[in-house]
Amino acid sequence: MSPRPTRRDALDNRERILNVAREAIAASSSASLTAIAKEAGVGIGTLYRHFPTRDTLILELYRHDIQHLIDRAPELLADHPPLVALRLWLDEVAHYGRLKYGVAEVIHAATDGGADDEYFAPFVAAIDVLLKAGAADGSLKPGLDPEDVLLQLSVLWRLDPARDGEARAGRILGLIVDGLRAGV
Repeated sequence: MSPRPTRRDALDNRERILNVAREAIAASSSASLTAIAKEAGVGIGTLYRHFPTRDTLILELYRHDIQHLIDRAPELLADHPPLVALRLWLDEVAHYGRLKYGVAEVIHAATDGGADDEYFAPFVAAIDVLLKAGAADGSLKPGLDPEDVLLQLSVLWRLDPARDGEARAGRILGLIVDGLRAGV
């Protein structure tokens, strides 16, 4: 016997909870689950049915957002020149970094410091797609290592959004992109 499909309203509730939680946790890593449920228009029991613990909710946000970033690299390349696509993608990574800032320890523990992170290789591959496209059109240096770029990006998870983090992220991304450009 196959399991019953999830009802549409349950899927809608789950998506609403994730959207509210993303913004609430980005604003404050200590955002309460009760406040998230209320803002999402669901009862606390509904939230707990979808996400039995705070860590479960945080890890689902991580999975959802990382997969979105992985998927965005080729989408951006389809619509923009490689250098522009790279910068737009990095801006999205920086936005994601605001969420990760307050909850990085949960993600770090759940993925054994990244060693068991199923998204590591696909994320590095997304960076590689952008770098290779830029090298092919001459806007980026050839032979760049995507893991080196990822290490540079790791500073984004350390920027406190409450202490000019968004502006600082923009400046840091500018430095990273300038270092990746061909002829520099």
